[in-house]
Amino acid sequence: MARVLLLLPTATYRAPDFLAGAAALGVEVVVACERRQALAGLMGERALRVDLRRPEAAAETIVAAAERTPFDAVVAVDDQGVLVAALAGQRLGLAHNPPAAVAATRDKAVLRQALARAGVPQPVFRVASPDDDVAALAREVGLPCVVKPVSLSASRGVLRADDPAAAAAAGARIRAMLAADGAAPPTLLVEGYLAGGEVAVEGLLRDGALDVLAVFDKPDPMEGPTFEETLLVTPSRLPQGVQAAVTATVADAAAAIGLREGPVHAELRVTPEGTVGMLELAARSIGGLCSRTLRFGLGLSLEEVILRHALGLPLDALAAAFDAAGVLMLPIPRAGTLVGVHGQDAARAVPGVAGVQMTVNPGRPVRPLPEGDRYLGFVFARGETPEDVERALRAAEERLEVEIA
Repeated sequence: MARVLLLLPTATYRAPDFLAGAAALGVEVVVACERRQALAGLMGERALRVDLRRPEAAAETIVAAAERTPFDAVVAVDDQGVLVAALAGQRLGLAHNPPAAVAATRDKAVLRQALARAGVPQPVFRVASPDDDVAALAREVGLPCVVKPVSLSASRGVLRADDPAAAAAAGARIRAMLAADGAAPPTLLVEGYLAGGEVAVEGLLRDGALDVLAVFDKPDPMEGPTFEETLLVTPSRLPQGVQAAVTATVADAAAAIGLREGPVHAELRVTPEGTVGMLELAARSIGGLCSRTLRFGLGLSLEEVILRHALGLPLDALAAAFDAAGVLMLPIPRAGTLVGVHGQDAARAVPGVAGVQMTVNPGRPVRPLPEGDRYLGFVFARGETPEDVERALRAAEERLEVEIA
């Protein structure tokens, strides 16, 4: 029986779907996480404690465990584990990405610099060291601009600024947020704002070649001051030529930093003129519960596809298993304590809605972006066309009422 090590950060959404994917493949799973007790009840002795904040030490722990019982694959499910997986895979001789390439996806300044050297289209940018004047850098890249930390994901800490004073205020706010998290004085990015719509690309790299699994449109405008996501709908309704430019840009970006194996998730902007700019590139699959929108071939989940690739199992049918699908991510509207999300049954009753799942329990404190790091829940829909899916998701959203004390 094949044996896979899953790197699961304690706070991840992704554990159930990856464990279900492994069960569907009939492979043995060992879970590595920061707190062994977090999954010990589920996995018994097949739980390994690692510190994902110390990738080298975590990789050594995995190598030591593999000496007792070998692994056939090491798979990270979220950003926190991708460098550990690369280091461990390299030392164990398993399928892996070069650690330097993965590290570039974890530092937006390094990523921007690598893409610039390769000529991949992206926003104009400047790197702001802790003592740099963010307002001055904003003038250099042009206004409006976007200020962001180099180390976070899911739009956390990302702010638009329309003038130099707002850029300085955004920089101060982001630095205060990171300081509250215990981070050292942070480096920031100051980028020119690209007008236009956003798209997301889900892909799988196999020996450096990119298989595009899905291109998601984001129908709601993402214009700031924060950039929370709401709707994702696939297949994309962009013209085929623009979609080709989008996917070519993702392939060029992956090659520019040296990614070669496994899932990639990319975020891009398409300007009103139809040009494409790379925003983000991650060496992992789509976050949250969004992967539940996707099925391939005769019903493979995205997690099964990722595990099959990591284990060297056949992957013959990667076409979507249904016509159109999408997800609504329910953002947190304001800070406070969640009383509840009302109207869930009414949302489930909307034709085309395939599921509604809340991920924050009543009574929990919540914070919106840019300080917040999660969504209240997810609504999934399927249909014959992207338009059908979008209508179903918007109808479900109208029936949901968020109550925050």
